Amino acid sequence: MSYYTSLTGLKNAQTDLNVISHNIANAETNGFKKSTTHFADIVSSSVVTDPSLTVGIGSRVAEIKQNFTSGAVEQTGNALDLAIGGEGFFTTVSPTSGQTQYTRNGAFSVDGSGYIKNAEGGRLQIFPNTNGTVNTAVRQDALVAPTNAAGSTLASVTIDQEGQLVASYDDGSSINVGTVALANFTSPTGLKQIGDSSWKVSGKSGPAAYGAPGSGAFGPINSGQLERSNVDIAEELVDLISAQRYFQANAKAIDTATQISQTVINLRT
Repeated sequence: MSYYTSLTGLKNAQTDLNVISHNIANAETNGFKKSTTHFADIVSSSVVTDPSLTVGIGSRVAEIKQNFTSGAVEQTGNALDLAIGGEGFFTTVSPTSGQTQYTRNGAFSVDGSGYIKNAEGGRLQIFPNTNGTVNTAVRQDALVAPTNAAGSTLASVTIDQEGQLVASYDDGSSINVGTVALANFTSPTGLKQIGDSSWKVSGKSGPAAYGAPGSGAFGPINSGQLERSNVDIAEELVDLISAQRYFQANAKAIDTATQISQTVINLRT
Protein backbone atom coordinates (compact mmCIF):
# COMPACT_ATOMS: atom_id res chain seq x y z
CA MET A 1 0.00 0.00 0.00
CA SER A 2 2.87 2.37 0.76
CA TYR A 3 4.00 2.12 -2.87
CA TYR A 4 0.58 3.12 -4.16
CA THR A 5 0.23 5.89 -1.59
CA SER A 6 3.56 7.44 -2.51
CA LEU A 7 2.91 6.91 -6.21
CA THR A 8 -0.23 9.07 -6.00
CA GLY A 9 1.90 11.72 -4.31
CA LEU A 10 4.44 11.56 -7.16
CA LYS A 11 1.72 11.95 -9.78
CA ASN A 12 0.21 14.88 -7.94
CA ALA A 13 3.59 16.54 -7.53
CA GLN A 14 4.13 16.17 -11.27
CA THR A 15 0.75 17.81 -11.96
CA ASP A 16 1.63 20.65 -9.59
CA LEU A 17 4.98 21.14 -11.34
CA ASN A 18 3.21 21.21 -14.72
CA VAL A 19 0.77 23.90 -13.55
CA ILE A 20 3.53 26.03 -12.03
CA SER A 21 5.66 25.66 -15.17
CA HIS A 22 2.72 26.77 -17.29
CA ASN A 23 2.25 29.84 -15.09
CA ILE A 24 5.93 30.78 -15.33
CA ALA A 25 5.98 30.22 -19.11
CA ASN A 26 3.11 32.72 -19.49
CA ALA A 27 4.40 35.37 -17.08
CA GLU A 28 4.73 37.78 -20.04
CA THR A 29 1.49 36.79 -21.82
CA ASN A 30 -1.02 39.66 -21.86
CA GLY A 31 -4.32 38.80 -20.17
CA PHE A 32 -3.09 35.43 -18.90
CA LYS A 33 -4.57 34.14 -15.62
CA LYS A 34 -2.56 31.81 -13.42
CA SER A 35 -3.85 28.54 -11.99
CA THR A 36 -3.25 26.73 -8.71
CA THR A 37 -3.51 23.02 -7.92
CA HIS A 38 -5.64 21.82 -5.01
CA PHE A 39 -5.35 18.31 -3.58
CA ALA A 40 -7.60 15.98 -1.58
CA ASP A 41 -6.85 12.84 0.37
CA ILE A 42 -8.04 9.34 -0.51
CA VAL A 43 -9.30 7.16 2.34
CA SER A 44 -9.92 3.41 2.26
CA SER A 45 -13.02 2.57 4.28
CA SER A 46 -16.40 0.84 4.17
CA VAL A 47 -19.57 0.77 6.24
CA VAL A 48 -17.99 -1.78 8.61
CA THR A 49 -14.62 -0.05 8.95
CA ASP A 50 -13.66 1.02 12.44
CA PRO A 51 -13.12 4.81 12.22
CA SER A 52 -10.17 4.52 14.59
CA LEU A 53 -8.45 2.13 12.16
CA THR A 54 -9.13 3.99 8.92
CA VAL A 55 -6.03 4.17 6.74
CA GLY A 56 -5.38 6.77 4.07
CA ILE A 57 -4.22 5.47 0.69
CA GLY A 58 -2.88 8.61 -0.94
CA SER A 59 -4.01 11.85 -2.50
CA ARG A 60 -5.57 13.09 -5.70
CA VAL A 61 -5.92 16.33 -7.65
CA ALA A 62 -9.21 17.83 -6.51
CA GLU A 63 -9.12 20.92 -8.72
CA ILE A 64 -6.91 23.08 -10.89
CA LYS A 65 -8.41 26.48 -10.13
CA GLN A 66 -7.98 29.59 -12.25
CA ASN A 67 -7.24 32.90 -10.56
CA PHE A 68 -8.98 35.83 -12.26
CA THR A 69 -7.49 38.67 -10.23
CA SER A 70 -6.41 41.60 -12.39
CA GLY A 71 -2.83 41.79 -13.60
CA ALA A 72 -0.60 44.83 -13.71
CA VAL A 73 -1.40 47.44 -16.37
CA GLU A 74 1.18 48.49 -18.97
CA GLN A 75 1.00 51.83 -20.78
CA THR A 76 1.38 51.43 -24.55
CA GLY A 77 -0.07 54.59 -26.07
CA ASN A 78 -1.85 52.58 -28.79
CA ALA A 79 -5.51 53.63 -28.97
CA LEU A 80 -6.66 50.08 -29.70
CA ASP A 81 -4.78 48.56 -26.76
CA LEU A 82 -7.55 48.21 -24.18
CA ALA A 83 -7.55 47.23 -20.50
CA ILE A 84 -10.66 46.62 -18.40
CA GLY A 85 -10.45 48.46 -15.09
CA GLY A 86 -12.42 45.91 -13.11
CA GLU A 87 -14.64 42.95 -13.95
CA GLY A 88 -15.58 41.79 -17.41
CA PHE A 89 -14.24 40.14 -20.55
CA PHE A 90 -13.94 41.33 -24.14
CA THR A 91 -16.10 39.29 -26.50
CA THR A 92 -14.71 38.14 -29.83
CA VAL A 93 -16.14 35.98 -32.61
CA SER A 94 -14.08 33.96 -35.06
CA PRO A 95 -15.07 34.86 -38.66
CA THR A 96 -14.29 31.31 -39.82
CA SER A 97 -15.79 29.07 -37.11
CA GLY A 98 -18.29 31.54 -35.64
CA GLN A 99 -17.14 30.53 -32.16
CA THR A 100 -17.60 33.12 -29.42
CA GLN A 101 -14.59 33.59 -27.17
CA TYR A 102 -13.86 35.76 -24.14
CA THR A 103 -10.55 37.37 -23.23
CA ARG A 104 -8.86 39.94 -21.00
CA ASN A 105 -6.16 40.54 -23.63
CA GLY A 106 -7.19 43.83 -25.21
CA ALA A 107 -4.53 44.05 -27.93
CA PHE A 108 -6.67 44.89 -30.98
CA SER A 109 -6.00 46.32 -34.43
CA VAL A 110 -7.93 47.22 -37.59
CA ASP A 111 -7.60 44.85 -40.55
CA GLY A 112 -7.78 45.77 -44.23
CA SER A 113 -11.55 45.38 -44.30
CA GLY A 114 -12.08 47.68 -41.32
CA TYR A 115 -12.84 44.99 -38.73
CA ILE A 116 -11.32 45.42 -35.28
CA LYS A 117 -9.69 42.10 -34.41
CA ASN A 118 -7.20 40.47 -32.08
CA ALA A 119 -4.00 38.64 -33.04
CA GLU A 120 -5.91 35.40 -33.62
CA GLY A 121 -8.37 37.06 -36.01
CA GLY A 122 -11.31 37.13 -33.59
CA ARG A 123 -13.51 40.16 -34.25
CA LEU A 124 -14.32 42.44 -31.32
CA GLN A 125 -18.04 42.56 -30.53
CA ILE A 126 -19.91 45.84 -29.95
CA PHE A 127 -23.45 46.99 -29.14
CA PRO A 128 -25.05 49.20 -31.82
CA ASN A 129 -26.21 52.65 -30.79
CA THR A 130 -29.89 53.09 -31.65
CA ASN A 131 -31.07 56.72 -31.54
CA GLY A 132 -28.35 57.54 -29.03
CA THR A 133 -29.19 54.52 -26.82
CA VAL A 134 -26.91 51.51 -26.35
CA ASN A 135 -28.77 48.37 -27.42
CA THR A 136 -27.24 45.63 -25.23
CA ALA A 137 -29.61 43.02 -26.64
CA VAL A 138 -27.74 42.96 -29.95
CA ARG A 139 -24.06 42.27 -30.61
CA GLN A 140 -22.22 42.72 -33.88
CA ASP A 141 -18.68 42.83 -35.28
CA ALA A 142 -16.84 46.10 -34.71
CA LEU A 143 -16.49 47.48 -38.23
CA VAL A 144 -15.15 50.91 -39.15
CA ALA A 145 -15.51 52.03 -42.75
CA PRO A 146 -12.11 52.75 -44.40
CA THR A 147 -13.78 55.80 -46.05
CA ASN A 148 -16.85 57.81 -45.09
CA ALA A 149 -19.76 58.86 -47.33
CA ALA A 150 -17.79 61.91 -48.49
CA GLY A 151 -14.87 59.73 -49.59
CA SER A 152 -12.50 60.83 -46.79
CA THR A 153 -10.01 58.30 -45.47
CA LEU A 154 -10.11 56.89 -41.95
CA ALA A 155 -7.71 58.86 -39.74
CA SER A 156 -8.07 57.27 -36.31
CA VAL A 157 -10.18 55.06 -34.08
CA THR A 158 -10.71 55.93 -30.42
CA ILE A 159 -12.49 54.21 -27.53
CA ASP A 160 -13.42 56.05 -24.33
CA GLN A 161 -13.97 54.67 -20.83
CA GLU A 162 -17.65 53.97 -21.53
CA GLY A 163 -16.60 51.86 -24.51
CA GLN A 164 -17.82 54.32 -27.16
CA LEU A 165 -16.07 53.44 -30.42
CA VAL A 166 -15.56 56.52 -32.61
CA ALA A 167 -14.04 56.57 -36.10
CA SER A 168 -12.54 59.90 -37.26
CA TYR A 169 -11.83 60.84 -40.89
CA ASP A 170 -9.53 63.22 -42.74
CA ASP A 171 -12.28 65.75 -43.37
CA GLY A 172 -12.77 66.25 -39.62
CA SER A 173 -15.98 64.21 -39.40
CA SER A 174 -16.49 61.37 -36.96
CA ILE A 175 -18.89 58.43 -36.64
CA ASN A 176 -20.00 56.70 -33.44
CA VAL A 177 -19.71 53.05 -34.47
CA GLY A 178 -21.05 51.49 -31.27
CA THR A 179 -20.17 50.48 -27.71
CA VAL A 180 -17.71 47.73 -26.79
CA ALA A 181 -19.58 44.70 -25.43
CA LEU A 182 -18.29 43.27 -22.14
CA ALA A 183 -19.30 39.90 -20.73
CA ASN A 184 -19.34 38.54 -17.20
CA PHE A 185 -20.12 35.18 -15.63
CA THR A 186 -21.63 33.81 -12.45
CA SER A 187 -18.57 31.60 -12.02
CA PRO A 188 -15.58 32.77 -14.10
CA THR A 189 -13.41 29.97 -12.68
CA GLY A 190 -15.67 27.55 -14.57
CA LEU A 191 -14.72 28.98 -17.97
CA LYS A 192 -12.94 26.56 -20.29
CA GLN A 193 -9.44 27.60 -21.35
CA ILE A 194 -8.83 27.38 -25.11
CA GLY A 195 -5.41 29.06 -25.29
CA ASP A 196 -4.29 32.49 -26.51
CA SER A 197 -5.53 34.01 -23.20
CA SER A 198 -9.08 33.14 -24.25
CA TRP A 199 -11.95 31.18 -22.76
CA LYS A 200 -15.32 29.86 -23.79
CA VAL A 201 -18.51 29.14 -21.90
CA SER A 202 -18.93 25.84 -20.08
CA GLY A 203 -21.65 24.31 -17.95
CA LYS A 204 -19.73 25.32 -14.82
CA SER A 205 -19.31 28.98 -15.77
CA GLY A 206 -22.94 29.66 -16.58
CA PRO A 207 -24.07 31.76 -19.56
CA ALA A 208 -22.52 35.13 -20.33
CA ALA A 209 -24.21 38.28 -19.04
CA TYR A 210 -23.49 41.27 -21.29
CA GLY A 211 -23.26 44.95 -20.46
CA ALA A 212 -21.61 48.24 -21.36
CA PRO A 213 -18.28 49.29 -19.80
CA GLY A 214 -18.65 51.33 -16.62
CA SER A 215 -22.19 50.09 -15.95
CA GLY A 216 -23.22 47.78 -13.12
CA ALA A 217 -20.46 45.30 -12.31
CA PHE A 218 -18.56 46.02 -15.53
CA GLY A 219 -15.36 48.00 -15.25
CA PRO A 220 -14.48 50.97 -17.47
CA ILE A 221 -12.19 50.60 -20.47
CA ASN A 222 -8.78 52.26 -20.41
CA SER A 223 -7.43 52.94 -23.88
CA GLY A 224 -3.69 52.90 -24.52
CA GLN A 225 -3.11 50.23 -21.87
CA LEU A 226 -2.77 46.46 -21.72
CA GLU A 227 -3.38 44.11 -18.81
CA ARG A 228 -0.39 41.91 -18.19
CA SER A 229 -0.34 38.41 -16.72
CA ASN A 230 -1.27 38.12 -13.03
CA VAL A 231 1.61 35.68 -12.45
CA ASP A 232 3.95 36.65 -9.58
CA ILE A 233 7.32 35.13 -10.50
CA ALA A 234 8.65 35.22 -6.92
CA GLU A 235 5.56 33.39 -5.65
CA GLU A 236 5.76 30.82 -8.44
CA LEU A 237 9.42 30.10 -7.71
CA VAL A 238 8.63 29.48 -4.04
CA ASP A 239 5.79 27.15 -5.10
CA LEU A 240 8.18 25.44 -7.51
CA ILE A 241 10.64 24.68 -4.70
CA SER A 242 7.79 23.38 -2.52
CA ALA A 243 6.51 21.11 -5.32
CA GLN A 244 10.03 19.81 -5.91
CA ARG A 245 10.42 18.96 -2.21
CA TYR A 246 7.02 17.27 -2.31
CA PHE A 247 8.15 15.15 -5.26
CA GLN A 248 11.45 14.24 -3.57
CA ALA A 249 9.73 13.28 -0.31
CA ASN A 250 7.38 10.88 -2.09
CA ALA A 251 10.26 9.41 -4.08
CA LYS A 252 12.13 8.89 -0.81
CA ALA A 253 9.09 7.14 0.70
CA ILE A 254 9.05 4.72 -2.24
CA ASP A 255 12.77 4.10 -1.80
CA THR A 256 12.27 3.40 1.91
CA ALA A 257 9.41 0.97 1.19
CA THR A 258 11.64 -0.81 -1.32
CA GLN A 259 14.42 -1.18 1.24
CA ILE A 260 11.99 -2.58 3.85
CA SER A 261 10.60 -5.06 1.34
CA GLN A 262 14.09 -6.14 0.37
CA THR A 263 15.01 -6.64 4.04
CA VAL A 264 11.95 -8.86 4.59
CA ILE A 265 12.78 -10.89 1.48
CA ASN A 266 16.37 -11.38 2.69
CA LEU A 267 15.11 -12.58 6.09
CA ARG A 268 12.96 -15.22 4.45
CA THR A 269 15.83 -16.49 2.33
